[in-house]
Amino acid sequence: MQPDATSPVDDPAPARDRLLLAAAQLLEGGDRSFSTRAICDLAGVTAPTLYHHFGSKQGLIDAVIHHGFTQYVSSAGSPELSDDPARDLRDGWDRHVAFGLEHPNFYALLYGNVEPGRPCAITGPATDMLVRLLDEAARRGLLRVPPVEAAAQILAANVGVTLSLITQPGQRRDTRLSVRVRDAILDSVLTPTRTPEPGTDERPRATPAIALLAALDQDPAGLTPGELALMRELLNRIGD
Repeated sequence: MQPDATSPVDDPAPARDRLLLAAAQLLEGGDRSFSTRAICDLAGVTAPTLYHHFGSKQGLIDAVIHHGFTQYVSSAGSPELSDDPARDLRDGWDRHVAFGLEHPNFYALLYGNVEPGRPCAITGPATDMLVRLLDEAARRGLLRVPPVEAAAQILAANVGVTLSLITQPGQRRDTRLSVRVRDAILDSVLTPTRTPEPGTDERPRATPAIALLAALDQDPAGLTPGELALMRELLNRIGD
């Protein structure tokens, strides 16, 4: 259990760590407009100490968000597919939503404060992890669309659902919304997992091209740069 956010942090840890803990407590408590003085009083330090370590209050908040999200990404484990990629992606989706609902104020700061034309650097590792999973799915012939496009669709839906659920009062929160959107978006990017009828192939025409592209990215197979460029151009046309 965390210390009461109204009581000073009683901790012999270095001042930088106490500032991070104090800011995290205030953020988790739902106070996004806390003052520099409130942080310093809670951490048991003076304002110059905060500026020395983080430059500004916003610098401290950014450090808290970065630290928290890094822990979340690390807890997710290595991006490896099992024999059921759809289940792996569903589990990843559910972990993302659960993280947002467990830390709503933190999540809202992370994904709700956007700057036009500037992707969030903090969430980059999570995006990269998803793309690596989808690269492997593509090599297995399981994607309808290229991995980067699939990742963009999944993340847009995943973040949107999580923010929507955060805004719903807890007692009226419709968790079925996440399941419905999750299944719909994964069905749209993954090829069917059931065995097709004899004489039919339910995979889109683009799927083999996407699989070969992903394989070439991993291993150019001795092709020259010119041959590789030509092959990628042809496969991208088929994949589109």
